Order: sequence, then C-alpha cells, then structure tokens
Amino acid sequence: MSILDHPQAEILLADARLTPASVRGCQDRLEGFLSRYLPLFYRVEQRVNATLVIRGLLSGLERKTCEPIARAHEVERKPVQFFVGSGKWDDEAVMGELRSHVAEELGDPNAVLVMDASTFAKKGAESCGVQRQWSGRLGKLDNCQAGVFLAYAAVGGHAPLDRRLYLPKEWADDEDRREKCHVPATVVFQEKWRIALKMIADHGEQLPHGWVAGDDEFGRCAELRQALRARGERYVLDVPCNTLIRDLKRRPPRRKSRGPKRQAPFERVDRWTIRQKPSRWQRVEVRDGEKGPLQVDVLTTSVRAREDQRVGEEERLVVIRTVESKPRISYELSNAAGEVDVSELARVHCERHRIEQIFQEAKGEAGLGHYEVRSWVGWHHHMTLSLVALWFLILERNRIGGKNTGYHHGTDPTDLYLLAS
Repeated sequence: MSILDHPQAEILLADARLTPASVRGCQDRLEGFLSRYLPLFYRVEQRVNATLVIRGLLSGLERKTCEPIARAHEVERKPVQFFVGSGKWDDEAVMGELRSHVAEELGDPNAVLVMDASTFAKKGAESCGVQRQWSGRLGKLDNCQAGVFLAYAAVGGHAPLDRRLYLPKEWADDEDRREKCHVPATVVFQEKWRIALKMIADHGEQLPHGWVAGDDEFGRCAELRQALRARGERYVLDVPCNTLIRDLKRRPPRRKSRGPKRQAPFERVDRWTIRQKPSRWQRVEVRDGEKGPLQVDVLTTSVRAREDQRVGEEERLVVIRTVESKPRISYELSNAAGEVDVSELARVHCERHRIEQIFQEAKGEAGLGHYEVRSWVGWHHHMTLSLVALWFLILERNRIGGKNTGYHHGTDPTDLYLLAS
C-alpha cells in the first residue's frame, strides 16, 4: 500500500500546505525573536555567530554542523566552531531566558513537565560521556552519548525546557578524560533520574504545571517517585510490565482462625491486568480528533509496589489500552488522589509523548544531533542553540495554526501514542 493511501495521509498533506502569506515576514519575526536572546551573548562577534548558527540550524542544509553553516554564509569556519565548541558565553542564561519565554507563551497550571533521555550515536571514544550504553532509539547497546531532557506540554503547545549531558560513572571517575573534555569540577556522577529531578526542582516554580510524566526508565525508580511525592508533585509515570504490585482492593486469602492477618500476594502488573473482568475497563475520551473523539480504555486500582526489599507507599495503578484491532497496553503508577478522574490520568500519560515530538522536530528540523563538538561545554552550547531554534519553529507553527492550536494534526502526541507501530 502506498503511504498516500494511509488514512492519515490526507490530514498530513493538508497540514503540510503553506501559503506565501502564512510565512511572509518570517525573516523579520526571527530577528524580533532573537532580539530577546542576543543580549545574553557578551561580545559583538558572539551575537553575530549566534545569529548565524541559529539561522543555519533553521535552514535546509542537509548537515547542520559548523562547517556547512559557515560555508553557506561565506564566512570562516574556525570562528564559528570556536563559538559553539568553547566560546565564553553562558548557555545556562540563554536557557533561563527560553524558559521565561515559554512561561509567558504557554504557561498553564495544568501543564505537564515531561522527563526523558535521548541518545546520540558517536564513533570513537573521545567525545565527552561517550561509551557503549543503551540506546532507546536503536533498541540496543551502542556507542553513544546520552542526554537528559525536560519539556513542557500544555494546552497551547509544547516546548523544550532543559538539557544535561549524562556523564557515566566511568567518565566521572576518570580525571584524564574529564580534563580533556573540560568537565567542570562541580559535575559528579548522577543517575539520569537524579538529573531529571534536579531540573524539576530548579525550574518547577518558574513554569506553572500540575503534573510530572516520564517513561518507564524514570517510572521504575522508586526513589524518584518518593522524591516527587516529598516535593508535592503529582505524577503519572510509566512502569515496566513486570512491576510487582499488591492490589489493595483485592480480597486477601482466607486466613486460619489463629494465624496472622494475610494480605493479597504480589503479582506482575501485566498478569494482574489479564485477570480483570472486561466490565472493569472504562472507555474515556483523550481529546477531540479530526474524525471524532480519540478514545482509550482505562483500568485503575489502588496498589503498593514491591521496591527491592520493601513495600512502597499506596499509589494508583493506571492501565491504558488503545482502542484498535491490535491494542497496545501501557502501565502507569500515579500518586493522584482518588477523586482525580481516569480521563485526566490518561490525558497526562498521552502528553508524555510530546517530548518524543520535540526530539523528532529538533533532530529533523533544528539539527539537534548534528554536532562534532567533543567537550562538555561544546555539547551544552550546541544543544542550547538547537533548542532555541526549535522554540522559534514551535512559535511559528502555533502562529500559523492559530492561537489555541497546540496540536499539529500530523504529529499530535496522542496520535503518536495511538498510531505508533
């Protein structure tokens, strides 16, 4: 079957059509957009190079590294490479301004802070933090760098918020490699979930939100869920299918007359799900779609999860099943109160897929993975410039789509969840 015969093809093609009027003035808007960020670059040549690189990241270049960008602008390559790789400008200040901008444009008290990790395949062993590690994109172990990212998902749209290079313990303990890659002395080994938690702690008050979401790399971590509860954060976090839970609503086995009170046994969430009666599933609308409401089936109960050698706090298990001929099932743990409707929990889970959309857009349109820097500073400089470029594209798309359209018909996060193969 041709891709043009796919039911979503007509929507995708219609969404891809741009009229001259819709993009007229984009150049002027980019200049206005950059005027907010350029004062954060200390020197005139830094502001020139920042403008040049961001324009290059937004261009149609096949490869958006420094050399092709410099060549396209007919300037010397080395100053551009120095600016990105080791220039003395504060990428944290630039990201701070981006977060302020996001809060102004999209701020929503019911928004979701989304945690995720992404990998970047690399050859050799010289780039900061590179080693053979799990790549979710490739679905296997590979030589790559890993970054931890935080994103914002709201009614008005989505946006990147922060990025941090993950430094494996082998790297953190190797003084020679740290020195070669200019890793700051303050940087120590941290698990990815601790990096994400620090981002939430640092930026949570600046960005109004009601929820935290993440995939099972984060959800499986009992310490993270405990830390979020301690911070007063509400979460809906994916967990693996083999997570052990005790159903607190299940009647425990009958005990002997003088024996201790017995409790329901622990079992895997996927096996618990199979045992449930069809009548327990509740069909809910996630949002309105192009051809009617998009729906999922939801199952929920109160549980305690087995956490190593201990039993965790009471949480809500949320099982979400797609409505299609071959349904896919995901499992979530949440600390949401019992009065929170399951449709809201399903919505929050589906918003998690916004960060997948951000990675797709950033790597496809803003050169997120197009870099040749090796140092700690260079990685964060490049990611910052790429995410600023992406934020401009998001604003342009929202402008063309209308004030309240945070959903892009072809790549809506719920569509990604419901339609992904």
